[in-house]
Amino acid sequence: MQLSAEAFWFAKAQSLIATSQVSMSSSNPQLVTVNVNDAQRVSGLLQVPSEARACYVLAHGAGAGMSHPFLAAIANGLAERGIATLRYQFPYMEQGSKRPDAPKLAHATVRAAVLEASSLVPECALFAGGKSFGGRMTSQAQAASPLPGVRGLVFLGFPLHPPGQVSDERAKHLFEVQIAMLFLQGTRDEFADLQLLEPLCKQLGDRATLKLFQDADHSFHVPARTGRKDAEVRAELLDALTDWIGQRRK
Repeated sequence: MQLSAEAFWFAKAQSLIATSQVSMSSSNPQLVTVNVNDAQRVSGLLQVPSEARACYVLAHGAGAGMSHPFLAAIANGLAERGIATLRYQFPYMEQGSKRPDAPKLAHATVRAAVLEASSLVPECALFAGGKSFGGRMTSQAQAASPLPGVRGLVFLGFPLHPPGQVSDERAKHLFEVQIAMLFLQGTRDEFADLQLLEPLCKQLGDRATLKLFQDADHSFHVPARTGRKDAEVRAELLDALTDWIGQRRK
């Protein structure tokens, strides 16, 4: 019998939770529901370590959902560092489609996830963003209308342009964002030419912080020839993210 999209993601999330219970010591992800509008709702995973004072509302990339190993590793690493996360699905991913939602719906989903986080962890300072597409949809939503309570945006690989199509057109809306932004970017990221990204961050002024990870690509993978491991890069990324949030959560 074929599962509905909602049942499929519920089962997938339950599987992730079962795995996390074995491997994690600081906190376990809990399945939650995010109501996007009267007709649509999506799944989320809330992870709240003890005494958390900040929560990162974390959106997935275009090609993989909230249970992707990279996002799970980010959520686990932040939990170990005392930061809560709310991962969530965009409607197209919840429905098992490969075609991303129209921006209007994606922005509404970001806004709904932020509101859900503020309700679930009211004691936490809120930050939002995500991996690639998810980060860009979050910044577009913020540019259109400030996300309630969000103190800063964190991009895990901002997709400035498609590979091989170097342009900064996708960045125009960032000048409408009036809160702090952290760009975590690999130096080999084909989605963000550094000759465009570095000047862009300077133009954004004090609002923008750019942290580069040597030899990392858009997935924060580093070649074996560098002598480094992906886990080391993730640890550096998590430390940078934690420090940045710590400076802004008070």
